[in-house]
Amino acid sequence: MKTVKITDISQIPPEYMNTPIAELIGYQNLGKELHACHSARLLVGMCMDNRKQLRIPENFAYILRTGGANLRNSEFKVSYAIAIGEIKHIALIAHNNCGMVNLASKKSQFIEGLCKNAGWNRDRAEEHFMNYAPMFEIDNEAEFVVAEAKRLADKYPGIMVVPLYYSLEDNLLSLISD
Repeated sequence: MKTVKITDISQIPPEYMNTPIAELIGYQNLGKELHACHSARLLVGMCMDNRKQLRIPENFAYILRTGGANLRNSEFKVSYAIAIGEIKHIALIAHNNCGMVNLASKKSQFIEGLCKNAGWNRDRAEEHFMNYAPMFEIDNEAEFVVAEAKRLADKYPGIMVVPLYYSLEDNLLSLISD
């Protein structure tokens, strides 16, 4: 996987110019002035991680936040944005240091946290982890979001689906190519 951080409009590939993907990059990376939007222009699928914040205008995007930007269990919501919201573009945004990478190493902390914070007993917390962790664990953020973008593009062939990578250090988006 190769990531290209966009720091100038000339780095945006021609196929993305004049699309909401270029607008998103312009807002986030290039300081594009925020303009009022009357309806959503794209769907953004991104991680639920609280360290990420997009700089976009109000009403610019439908935003689905899930662990690792994994939209497998959110397909009805994706379909809604396409069918009802008339969305033609999806930006899937992965980020570095994602908590969904190597979930197995967090098993103990996860179980203890549910027991302490949610009042669960250990058996219930462990069963919960064992049932759901395999569905949400990812090996590599960039590789996962590229595969997820391909999966969604196959499912919705009329929609442009673009994998992006968010750097926590500078809050900038990069394009991902494989």
